[in-house]
Amino acid sequence: MTKKELVDAIAKEADLTQADADKALGAVVSAISGALAKGDKVAVPGFGTFEVRERSARSGRNPQTGETIQIAASKAPAFKPATQLKSAVSGK
Repeated sequence: MTKKELVDAIAKEADLTQADADKALGAVVSAISGALAKGDKVAVPGFGTFEVRERSARSGRNPQTGETIQIAASKAPAFKPATQLKSAVSGK
């Protein structure tokens, strides 16, 4: 599903104009991104939880040269789906 298709679905489901649905989607994405940037969790009941996970430093290997390299620690966004979402996707 593309952003346009998602905006169309939001507009139809919530009885909004295309412009209002686009603004609403942008506001949701912005709010989730901002919360994750601050290190907060975002829980949407029935959908899932967005959070930031820490990746520790580790050694890796350059596939072209075989040389061992050090990979720095980092933070990455993660999503854990709710049970209701898992059930909806699996058809149960």
